[in-house]
Amino acid sequence: MSPERTATPAEAPAALSLHALGRRFGPLVAVEGLTFDVAKGELFGIVGPDGAGKTTTLRMLAGVLRPSEGDALVEGVSVARSPEGVKPHIAYMAQRFGLYEDLTVAENLDFYADLYRVPRRERPARLDRLYRFSRLGEFSGRLAGALSGGMKQKLSLSCALVHQPSVLLLDEPTFGVDPISRRELWLILHEMVSEGVTVVVSTSYLDEAERCDRVALLHRGRVLALDRPEALQRSLPGRLVEVRAPEPRRVRDVLRGMPGVRRASLFGSKLHVLLDDDVPWEPVAAELRREGLDARDVRDAETSLEDVFIERVAAAEGETSRG
Repeated sequence: MSPERTATPAEAPAALSLHALGRRFGPLVAVEGLTFDVAKGELFGIVGPDGAGKTTTLRMLAGVLRPSEGDALVEGVSVARSPEGVKPHIAYMAQRFGLYEDLTVAENLDFYADLYRVPRRERPARLDRLYRFSRLGEFSGRLAGALSGGMKQKLSLSCALVHQPSVLLLDEPTFGVDPISRRELWLILHEMVSEGVTVVVSTSYLDEAERCDRVALLHRGRVLALDRPEALQRSLPGRLVEVRAPEPRRVRDVLRGMPGVRRASLFGSKLHVLLDDDVPWEPVAAELRREGLDARDVRDAETSLEDVFIERVAAAEGETSRG
């Protein structure tokens, strides 16, 4: 991606502005040259695998970790010059949020309300609201340690929201959470965004990232692409087909050496094959048959963010998918 700033949606001012933000740990470059804005009231995803720099980026935005270079403004406050000044504007939910397992749900919420100095007169209405969207009201007397993984995450999120921050920073909030709880957590996030809260969420689940207004694809600490999910999906060059085969790994390996095949990747038990625009499938299938391989149930595939990410990584590393 070019170093120029990617504009936020025109209708909203920026809640966060990153200017060549970077962080090094000795010789290791964890994050490098992040330059983009996040609009107020936007649901923004930072997406990539483990080691991409997601957690380091969020920790800098939260004022927990000082940048090695560059800066970021959170609601106009510099994370480099005034990390403590950022904190009243944000809630930061780390991968391992600090729940007290020997306290009940209600006691955890009261503790964080005390920590954030929420006025006593305002607490009943806030807690009622948090119980409503988290659906934890009937479990208010249960010890946090006895909650399921999904319920713990909803309690963590409720604790983070108790002081009504304008910016919510979430580091892989659905990691290890069951599918139903994942869906409920995303519904909560969309509700917060609808009320004007700016949400920045990191995830390694590319299917989840499609729920965001915009996403930044991170690889080795740098932004590979930044746009709306649907725009990124449209940006994939060539024609994408889905293939089922009895020996998918062997088919993949043969396809990778064929002219006209940009990339062949496993997607569960299926293959996603990216062809050059002018390459029909039949000559490719004929070549597979000559190799003694069968590829059946071939159909045009809907491009996913995972397809885009794999292609962008290959391009960034100077690889081709053909050999």
